[in-house]
Amino acid sequence: METKANYVLIGAFTLVAGLALLAFGLWAAKYSSDRTWQEYRVVFNEAVTGLSVGSPVQYNGIAVGSITDLSLAPDDPRQVIAKVRLNSNTPVKTDTRAKLAITSLTGPSIIQLSGGSPQSPALTTTSKDAIPTIATTPSALQNITDVANRVVERMDQLLSDQNVAKISATLDNLETISNGLADRDKGTQALLTEARDAARNLNTTLNTANGAIANLDQNVLRQLPATLDKLDTSLGKLDSAAGNANAILGENRAAINSFANDGLAQLGPTLTELRGLIRDLRRVSDRLENNPARYLLGRDAPKEFEPK
Repeated sequence: METKANYVLIGAFTLVAGLALLAFGLWAAKYSSDRTWQEYRVVFNEAVTGLSVGSPVQYNGIAVGSITDLSLAPDDPRQVIAKVRLNSNTPVKTDTRAKLAITSLTGPSIIQLSGGSPQSPALTTTSKDAIPTIATTPSALQNITDVANRVVERMDQLLSDQNVAKISATLDNLETISNGLADRDKGTQALLTEARDAARNLNTTLNTANGAIANLDQNVLRQLPATLDKLDTSLGKLDSAAGNANAILGENRAAINSFANDGLAQLGPTLTELRGLIRDLRRVSDRLENNPARYLLGRDAPKEFEPK
């Protein structure tokens, strides 16, 4: 009986000790996990299609954690709150930003962290919340979606019923103009033919004019030396004549000065006497014209006998 009792005690002690060791191991693992991970919140203002619990979180392309929870904001259902667990040594700064990204065209969505300058403080040291919140930026997918929505809205405005009616009317007008041009095809061909002929005639006229100008230039260039020689000879003769005139003036300067001083002084009285002589001659002429006999004979002319 005593041997069996010892076995029961030894078995019970071994079982209790094993449970204690297992509990200690679980506590140590949980403590180690809590010390090597840091939780953050990421609030998105857009749809997080393709994102799920367990999706990876990358920092500049390097995996640093995963998503632990996804939920809608209780006060604003347009926002999505994602809880992430990152390595405690991940340098999440106050200027670090999070956004949605895809690893490939067919791959799942992930959370991509970027930014964080060296001089910025750590987010955990400045945040007063137990779980700090990482700010977000619009994703490339969201930008593409916004641009696509704007394009669709503008296309909807462009293709309104009124614009479609105007485009239809414009196409009808173009068709009418096309038909009219087809009807006037012969006239258009004739007009083009005349224009081509006129261009050819103009080209011929320009060639003729160029030839005439070239001949004129050649004639002018041939005659230019003889003309310059004649001009040089004429200028020489003018220079010689000017020299002779200057010499004559020098030789007769005394006579010219005497005439200017004495001759011009006597010219005035001479002109006065000449003017009086002309006046007397005019009087004599008038008297001879009026009564020549009385002026020449000193009496009137005898009257002619008139028989009765």
